[in-house]
Amino acid sequence: MTIVHHPSDETLAACAAGGLDEGKLMAVATHLLTCPACRKAVGTFESVGGTMLDDIQPAAMTPGALQRALAAVASEQPQQKPDRGAAAPGVPGTLASYGLGPWRWIGPGIHRRDVHTKGAGGTRVFMLKAAPGTTLPHHKHTGTEWTCIIQGAFRHEGGRYAEGDFDEADEDIEHTPVIEDGAECICLVALQGELRFQGWIGRMLQPFVRI
Repeated sequence: MTIVHHPSDETLAACAAGGLDEGKLMAVATHLLTCPACRKAVGTFESVGGTMLDDIQPAAMTPGALQRALAAVASEQPQQKPDRGAAAPGVPGTLASYGLGPWRWIGPGIHRRDVHTKGAGGTRVFMLKAAPGTTLPHHKHTGTEWTCIIQGAFRHEGGRYAEGDFDEADEDIEHTPVIEDGAECICLVALQGELRFQGWIGRMLQPFVRI
């Protein structure tokens, strides 16, 4: 497996710092399962962050500051790192501890399977399966769309994405994914906002696809 597309340095740094919500963390962690280079990068960011904290000079604290800080930490929900244990066939280990819905038809040659998360941060997570040769509707985004390819491959305006690759899209990106012939394509998608299909066919499908 040759991985070509990786999360941005900003995304990997946020992962190391615990700055990703549950859904985005799941997408990045799935990529890390198959990408030693990005695992190393996250480790480097973690080390740099620890060194920076060690170099900070202590400062005088206002009365009650420590108590307020401890209370804030106690009120935070711990960031759950997806389990890398055993999972069902065709499902990455990062999803082993999450409930999965059934595959549901959402369009010709396209099926969706919801991943049941707590929904913290507003990111929805689902698996997307598309038949060989399928062209997904041309679309733009109202938020971020992070995609990790689990099986198969697709192409769009940004290049070719195959097993292990990671695709980051946002409000500035429009694309038309086309599944390559030969094998169905399965992806894990972490989506904030919605997809906005373009063209009259896309607009007709929009109420039914619900992505």
